Amino acid sequence: MVLAGADNLRRNVDKVNGLNVFPVPDGDTGTNMNLTLTAGCEELKKKPSSHIGKAADALSKGLLMGARGNSGVILSQLFRGFAKYVHDFENVNGQQFAAALQQGVETAYKAVVKPVEGTILTVSKEAAKHAVQFRRSNDVLDLMNEVLGRAKEALAKTPDQLAILKQVGVVDAGGQGLVCVYEGFVTSLNGGLVQVDEDFATMDTNLSEVSLLPGMNLAKEVHAHMPAQAHLATEDIEFGYCTEFMLTIAPGKVKGFTFDEATFRDQLSKLGDSLLVVADEELVKVHIHAEYPGEVMNQAMNYGALSRIKIENMRDQHSHIVEDMTHGYEAPVVSPATPVAPPNKPYGFVAVALGDGITDILSSVGVDVVLSGGQTMNPSTEDIVNAVNSIDADTIYVLPNNSNIILAAQQAVDLVDNKTLIVIPSKSIPQGLAAILAFQEKADAGTNTDAMNESLRRVKSGQVTYAVRDTNMDGIDIKQGHFIGIQDGRIVSSQPSLMDACKKLLEEMIDEGSEIVTILTGEDATEEGMEELETFIQTMYPNMEIELHPGGQPLYAYLFSVE
Repeated sequence: MVLAGADNLRRNVDKVNGLNVFPVPDGDTGTNMNLTLTAGCEELKKKPSSHIGKAADALSKGLLMGARGNSGVILSQLFRGFAKYVHDFENVNGQQFAAALQQGVETAYKAVVKPVEGTILTVSKEAAKHAVQFRRSNDVLDLMNEVLGRAKEALAKTPDQLAILKQVGVVDAGGQGLVCVYEGFVTSLNGGLVQVDEDFATMDTNLSEVSLLPGMNLAKEVHAHMPAQAHLATEDIEFGYCTEFMLTIAPGKVKGFTFDEATFRDQLSKLGDSLLVVADEELVKVHIHAEYPGEVMNQAMNYGALSRIKIENMRDQHSHIVEDMTHGYEAPVVSPATPVAPPNKPYGFVAVALGDGITDILSSVGVDVVLSGGQTMNPSTEDIVNAVNSIDADTIYVLPNNSNIILAAQQAVDLVDNKTLIVIPSKSIPQGLAAILAFQEKADAGTNTDAMNESLRRVKSGQVTYAVRDTNMDGIDIKQGHFIGIQDGRIVSSQPSLMDACKKLLEEMIDEGSEIVTILTGEDATEEGMEELETFIQTMYPNMEIELHPGGQPLYAYLFSVE
């Protein structure tokens, strides 16, 4: 079923990508869901099992680590909840399968801070709700036929729930991707032949290049894994002991207690901060900063046995941290060619970008690892985790620089041990640059996090690309092949000429309070075009300071920021 669902999704990637609301050439919902599900299939192939619980666990693990973009993360959560429900089952009937689908929906909704109806969430919810209520048969094939039918009905209604879908005249892309998966499920249950192409069967997340849409490719860096010991980087230490241990859950009840992850997390949260609890069916990894480690361990021992205990006095180490803070950020970007780690430091930075020029700029202002990606390809949760682990620092800031990467970055927070990971929700390269420039080397983590988040609100971001279809958005008629100007996620102009689109966008972005405009040129930008833009700004806005840098990004001829 899983292989058939993945294969059907793969065959419909272009269709799903074409449903992305924005008419830009890099819509990637289908690509993200495809690569996410492919990662799950690879893990499933490593641990084949006729025991549905074990198979679902393997799939869930692969999906979690391979999740890309918001759609991929949500897909991974749908099957994570499913796997939790069927964990102990060797076989399931229709009723049990329906309950597993429902638990998947509940898990996915919890993973999204502000769920939006009219998306993949709605399609999965309506399908699972119908499955739970279906009583005419207990056969999984009968059930999945009903699930698929209701999913298609819910998908057809998404334009009525999300105004932008109705305005553009499409259904939700993520919902369509899920329908493709369910179609594959039904094909397999019907005994249909599942034809998995050789390229698909061998695809994994370590490929340096994967064929995608025309003009798109995935350039992924593989980073060395160098775990570092965690310390609290703050001058005001309220909880003085960094406490870590593994808890092996005892079967049944111990001293009258039954383990529940949410209850356990709530109990420990009252005893300190920087709490991390990662649990599976047998083991629980705990990290907490506490003033009384004994109380934490006593609470944990109610549920089983402790091992790998590590307690560190962070106050004793504080003087070393302060000394490290003076070292600066001169370390080179970690890559397979540079396996020697720089000295441990309090802070490190991971950013996502595409284009050699942008990568060089980010590296020059202190970013340790620049992941290749962005609009044309979203790095997976595993990519982000590997990048974070490659930096020998106690606290790591991640700058996604794209709204579709934020969820994957936030998911990585729970997968990183022995260091603190903080996601600054930057949605563009200009926002990411503003955030890194707001960082103060000698400030504590809390102060820096506040300053970096505040910087995102002070910068206006703009980008110019070309439209891949005719549409109408925000009252603007858009023609295929025209150039569109986008400000902070909103299309503000559509022009036959690239320069006209750039000028119209700048007119929207620059106001009386603007002082600096920064231009990052893409790989398609010309010297004549850059000169024309400089002349336009100098003429129309003589008091504006202009900064011009080669960005080298594909598809987007120019990126603008105004402050």
